[in-house]
Amino acid sequence: MTLGLVNANPVVHAKKERVARTEDLHSNFVRDIRDPEHPYSLEQLSVLSEESITVDDKLGRILITFTPTIQHCSMATVIGLCLRVKLQECFPPHYKVDIKVAPGSHADEEAGEADFDIYFNSSCFNKQLNDKERVAAALENPNLRQLVDECLYSNEL
Repeated sequence: MTLGLVNANPVVHAKKERVARTEDLHSNFVRDIRDPEHPYSLEQLSVLSEESITVDDKLGRILITFTPTIQHCSMATVIGLCLRVKLQECFPPHYKVDIKVAPGSHADEEAGEADFDIYFNSSCFNKQLNDKERVAAALENPNLRQLVDECLYSNEL
């Protein structure tokens, strides 16, 4: 079954020049993740920015706050899953990762809970994306895992 594009004409921004600075190193891990609906990176769609990523190496904590391109983005949960999987691959397991939707950026941000589902009716993203058991269960879904892998390992960028 094919999902229709929710945001058929996203605003695409130019990629920022890569600067080899230590403080920018952490944002490089996630900036090239491809959007689930478009052949653009999360950075190009302004879903992520350097300011939306906080890493505290001393405390072993990472906080990412992302902004979906539209209020009713049906792929916000997939974006959050992509971020979590990528960070789990790039950082030691003792790091605590928190992924949140920017306040006011999504219509269902604080809606009632639902299971991870390829169609994402409504969900409490912040709670859902930070629940290890729910994330693990979601990634057992072969269709969802394939979509996450395509976003993470796409050569189209």
